[in-house]
Amino acid sequence: MTEETTAVSEQAAALQGEPVSVALTGASGAQYGLRLIECLVAVGRPVYVMISRAAQVVIATETDVKIPSDVERAQQKLTGLYGAVPGQIRVFSRDNWFAPVASGSGSPSATVVCPCSTGSLSAFAVGASDNLIERAVDVALKERRKLILVPREAPYSEIHLEHMLKLTRMGAVVIPASPGFYHKPDSVEAMIDFVVARILDQLGIDQQLMPRWGSER
Repeated sequence: MTEETTAVSEQAAALQGEPVSVALTGASGAQYGLRLIECLVAVGRPVYVMISRAAQVVIATETDVKIPSDVERAQQKLTGLYGAVPGQIRVFSRDNWFAPVASGSGSPSATVVCPCSTGSLSAFAVGASDNLIERAVDVALKERRKLILVPREAPYSEIHLEHMLKLTRMGAVVIPASPGFYHKPDSVEAMIDFVVARILDQLGIDQQLMPRWGSER
């Protein structure tokens, strides 16, 4: 075994906990999903990433990050961008039905759709499963696993609200991308971290992005 192979093996062994699936769909707020991936990598969690076609457009529009459409290149891009160890981030295409997230026997214990478009909400609510993101959510629901949806829309129609209510009753946790201001954010990044902190709390992952309520008093 070469020194390089040994180093890679040691880095992989340092990863902690089960993988977390993160899906980015076509709603505004790509920064929330990218920041979540960054934070998960920082605490040593393996991350399964799915990016819809619409999300690729949103990422290119809202951020300076350019995610290649090719899966391998996208994986290399995110790995380098967030300093992940080799294999820590795995990117899956929309039609990869052999991905772990496509089956209850391989899917991780937590799935986050961030941001979650209202179109995706609709597909999730009816169990469409027409692509890997929809199938991953369907698996999370049927297996009664942690599912976090982060919608970003304004205003919400009755259809959107009905879908959120339906999915909540199925066991999903809905965290609208609605940052608070009681922590007196002084930057866009601080507002993003407010929402990401709430997601990490729901995942049971220790975070230092936001102080606990009352901890500063």
